[in-house]
Amino acid sequence: MNWLRNLMEHSAFGVCSYLGNRMGVASARVRVYFIYLSFAALGSPIIAYLFIAFWLNIRRSIKQSRNWIWE
Repeated sequence: MNWLRNLMEHSAFGVCSYLGNRMGVASARVRVYFIYLSFAALGSPIIAYLFIAFWLNIRRSIKQSRNWIWE
């Protein structure tokens, strides 16, 4: 069951984990605050979440392409 949780955190909650690592807090706390903000702001933080997820995927792609050149 632990591997399923790790898989879901890595694939579905990459944004919260990234923000938690950058701010130095637990990713679970970031998820809870994100959920509270989504209810309070009527879903508008979802747009920010999608933007950050897109940005992280682009950044990961750029890093992988750079490594390929130098190998």
